[in-house]
Amino acid sequence: MADQRAALDWRDGVIPVSTQFDDPYFSLNDGLSETRHVFLQGNRLAERLCDGFQIAELGFGTGLNLLAVQILWAQMGAPGTLHFTSFEAFPMEAADIARALDHFPEARAVAEPFLAQWAAGVTRLTLPGITAEVVLGDARVTLPGWAGQADAWFLDGFSPAKNPELWSDDLMAEVAAHTKLHGSFATYSAAGGVRRALQAAGFQVDRLPGHGRKRHMTAGTRQQ
Repeated sequence: MADQRAALDWRDGVIPVSTQFDDPYFSLNDGLSETRHVFLQGNRLAERLCDGFQIAELGFGTGLNLLAVQILWAQMGAPGTLHFTSFEAFPMEAADIARALDHFPEARAVAEPFLAQWAAGVTRLTLPGITAEVVLGDARVTLPGWAGQADAWFLDGFSPAKNPELWSDDLMAEVAAHTKLHGSFATYSAAGGVRRALQAAGFQVDRLPGHGRKRHMTAGTRQQ
């Protein structure tokens, strides 16, 4: 795995906080519920998932988004395999991920195949109904070299105020370049700079109701 590891503090003993970016890895107001609201509903995945569907993500973190997709796909009972590619500069140790996921029993209940592979240093993961790859390193370097085209993006880096590099105009342009025509994105961020960068990259951008205490989030589709 990459030399740069996530540096953590633990809030209330259960919520991992990045000391590099001074930001929690998931919402203090039920991270799994936020994942479902922002990324799954924001990308309309319950209506769209099908064999061969490609999800891409900026910011792997605890793997909670991946596990939420795994749960949804299993509930749908559809045939075939999804593909999930995530870009992560500061990977967490398996033990820390397991500790974080203990906060979400539903996700933790299906996490063992992922955790066992991650603990063994595997970054190309085989999960029920999903093949997943975590691309380690700075996304500004690794994403331009990715050969894939996403049907849906999860933009889940630390907040633009804390981690502006992951929300730069150039990186949002790369996201668009690696999105199929009419493919989608969703993010918890409603920052004006993020919306403008995504619009400039060719996305139709919509501001939607956020999760919990967050008034707004952003989602959209690639139009050009």
